[in-house]
Amino acid sequence: MKIDSNNEKKQDHRVVILQIIFIALFVLYTGRLFAMQIINGDHYRVRADEITKRTSVIPAARGEIYTSDFTTPIVYNTDSFAVRISPAEIKRSDIPIVLSRLADLLQIPLEQIERKLPPQYQNLYQPLEIASNIPYKTIALLAERADTLPGVSWQSKPVRNYSDTGSLSHVIGYVGDITRDELTTLYNKSYQQGNVIGKAGIEKQYDEMLRGKDGAETQVVDVQGKLDMERGVQRQSPENGKNLVLTIDKDIQQLSEKALGERIGAVVVLRPATGEILALVSYPWYNPGIFTGNDSGSEYQHLLNDTKKPLLNRAIQSHYPPGSTFKVVMTTGVLSENAFSADKRIECPGEISYGERLWHCHIKKPGHGRLNLRGALAQSCDIYFWVLGRDYLGVENIINYSRDYGFGELTGIDVPGEIPGLIPTPQWKERKSHEKWVAGDTMNMSIGQGYTLVTPLQMANMIAMVANDGIIYKPYLLKEVRSPLDGSVEKSTKREVLHESEVDTEVFETVRSNMRAVISEGTAQFPLNVVKSTVIAGKTGTSEVGLADRWHSWFAAFAPYETDNPDERVVVSIIVEAANPWEWWAPYASAIIFQGIFAHQSYEESVAALHFQYLMPAQNRRD
Repeated sequence: MKIDSNNEKKQDHRVVILQIIFIALFVLYTGRLFAMQIINGDHYRVRADEITKRTSVIPAARGEIYTSDFTTPIVYNTDSFAVRISPAEIKRSDIPIVLSRLADLLQIPLEQIERKLPPQYQNLYQPLEIASNIPYKTIALLAERADTLPGVSWQSKPVRNYSDTGSLSHVIGYVGDITRDELTTLYNKSYQQGNVIGKAGIEKQYDEMLRGKDGAETQVVDVQGKLDMERGVQRQSPENGKNLVLTIDKDIQQLSEKALGERIGAVVVLRPATGEILALVSYPWYNPGIFTGNDSGSEYQHLLNDTKKPLLNRAIQSHYPPGSTFKVVMTTGVLSENAFSADKRIECPGEISYGERLWHCHIKKPGHGRLNLRGALAQSCDIYFWVLGRDYLGVENIINYSRDYGFGELTGIDVPGEIPGLIPTPQWKERKSHEKWVAGDTMNMSIGQGYTLVTPLQMANMIAMVANDGIIYKPYLLKEVRSPLDGSVEKSTKREVLHESEVDTEVFETVRSNMRAVISEGTAQFPLNVVKSTVIAGKTGTSEVGLADRWHSWFAAFAPYETDNPDERVVVSIIVEAANPWEWWAPYASAIIFQGIFAHQSYEESVAALHFQYLMPAQNRRD
């Protein structure tokens, strides 16, 4: 009996424990339900709503780009469509079939779609853009076959259109789909997969202004993915990008483009009193519109493989030996340092012996005779400047005055990709080639040969500094930012001093006078002296590149030579590469540009006024 009593007590104890467990579970469950429905009810209702909402981006239209007259945009947007896929809405086994059908209808490679839809994205309900710039007739075909294309949708998406930009392609640049690497870098700036982003030029430099702010469209769907008609669609309108007005004068740009012609090289036209770029030409150029197509990858590869390098903006991304244009630096240095009297003469016999070699004056092999500084610059006498640099000015002074002119440093122009060029030093040479700097290096540097390298824009700044009595203003391309709604000016670029020289203004006055002599009595007497619309001062230059029959052809100048209104002055800097057949073309192109600017003539009218219609390529080298 005692044993039975103990068993009954144990069973009663177990029952009590089970009851306590059940009661505790009930209390916990009830409490959890109370918390979910009462205390946190709003939170879970919001989450439920979010789960049933599908949000798609409404792309903002990129801002338009204008030349300085702000009349017709050179870059604008046209209506087009983008095709999207929501991968999770397609059965996993049907994905290859749907993508194959889509590739056929869109007439794009299947691999291109598959690259934009990797396996890790196949559970996403968020629509992914797989093709853009799709015409309406193709969208109509998609709509007709919608029942065989689950998960496929489309939306209106403005596409970039470039209006006969020609040589402006390097200024404007182009756009393309954002890459994964770019997205990683720019994610914190609200960039997303599928965004179009500037890749070069103004499109890249001012992308955040141009891109605007995307809108959004939110739909509420049921468990089957159908639209909830009662709750409708919520829409947040996009904000279009800002419109940009450039400093480029379209007439001067076209004039410069035609004056350079189909010659590999570059032209820079700027206003020295402000730093505004009036024209910037680099040949060859490309059509930025090719990057808006779905086959942009192959087009880009084609441009990369082109040996003429059309993607290269030679005005700021190529550097060249400055040749005899560098003698402007030498003239400034010797006058400022009083290293050698400007009136004292040096004999040019046509060649001199130094360092176990003969140094020939390439301009006039019989020799120029006795020349002072003005005559040496006008006639571009190599021997005069070899002696001047080696025996009187010295390498350190040459380096200092080169840097004073901005050589070897970035100008800060507002387009990406600028390079600084090179001003060599004895220390640089020793690090580079483990060789000592010798007097022969100084002689080479004195006539713009050897290791010295400058860009056409830096050359334009050199001339601007002479014209401005020692001030260089930072060159720029963006003139104004305007509202996309009413065109009102929201921001204007103000001129900014890039560098101010400590050289006396009297020195620059003498340099200008000597540069005028280059035109009136020196190497550029023809063709520049035939320009009657203005008075020009400048410097010719040819730089050796190791070829026996051709050289780079330089000309850099400003006009008018004398003026009471500095704002009317214009600087022209031109390089024609030795890759072209030799014709000493830079001075001729400059004559056409100056004539056109100051006579308000087109290229054809300028050529006729200068009687260049029947001009034949020059056969003899001139400097």
